[in-house]
Amino acid sequence: MHLALRAIRRTAPAAAAAVLLALAVGCAPQPEDQAAGASSSGSAGTTCARGKLVTKSAGKLTIATDSPAYEPWFKDDKPASGEGFESAVAYAVAKQLGYDKGAVVWQSVPFNKAFAPGEKTFDFDINQVSISNERKRAVDFSSGYYDVRQAVIALKDSKAAKATSIADLRNVKLGAQVGTTSLDYINDVVKPKQDPAVYAKNDQAKSALKNGQVDAIVVDLPTAFYITAAEVTDGKIVGQFENEGGTPEQFGLVLDKDSALTSCVTKAVDSLREDGTLAKIEQEWLSDAVDAPVLK
Repeated sequence: MHLALRAIRRTAPAAAAAVLLALAVGCAPQPEDQAAGASSSGSAGTTCARGKLVTKSAGKLTIATDSPAYEPWFKDDKPASGEGFESAVAYAVAKQLGYDKGAVVWQSVPFNKAFAPGEKTFDFDINQVSISNERKRAVDFSSGYYDVRQAVIALKDSKAAKATSIADLRNVKLGAQVGTTSLDYINDVVKPKQDPAVYAKNDQAKSALKNGQVDAIVVDLPTAFYITAAEVTDGKIVGQFENEGGTPEQFGLVLDKDSALTSCVTKAVDSLREDGTLAKIEQEWLSDAVDAPVLK
């Protein structure tokens, strides 16, 4: 869950009747190409009048993320600050949709609950959720706002720290947060001889690593750089995995299944990529996430 970013297109104002008609109609997983990022089941005919969308709370945009909100995605566990990569992206999307900072309401939603089946209490969720076909059965996604790779962290003096290939990791005890692409990479790519340890939160995985309960943990690459720099200072990044199938794993904004907002939010993300805003935000908040050895 913590390297290059992208942008969003503003839609024209629209008739309220079109919005009502659209409403009547209507994570980590395997990586997909960018075009598949946004759900095709969303409201294709919806237009996006700035600041006039049909949201959970009239005149407000409700954005959700998990608690605690980790760095470098959020700073000091304060999503509303605008500091940290995902906080900055959230406010950039909100601005593109016509909502200033004062019109944004933050909500705490656990990671797994964000993409579980059922009606959502938020307009969109931003929480390092990887886009996948499996998850898209239950929710909609915007196009991807960040391309990410998974990485392995181990204590510097552990046997896992000496691994230079995927095969070297098969004999060590690995751990990851439940419901994440990190856990999928352990099971589907590494295929270790012993079952991985699964944790409800990354904090628990980090504690297990410190305490020697696991030999290594898997997280997204930016998170790995932050953990080894600030939280597990006797740890090291063993390496990163290549994207499966050569297509990037991407984080997307999560919305209700068949949400009338999906197309509007996707256009916003696309515009931010195209005009370079996402790249600027990434450079500001994720610049420390440099290359790491690739495990093959």
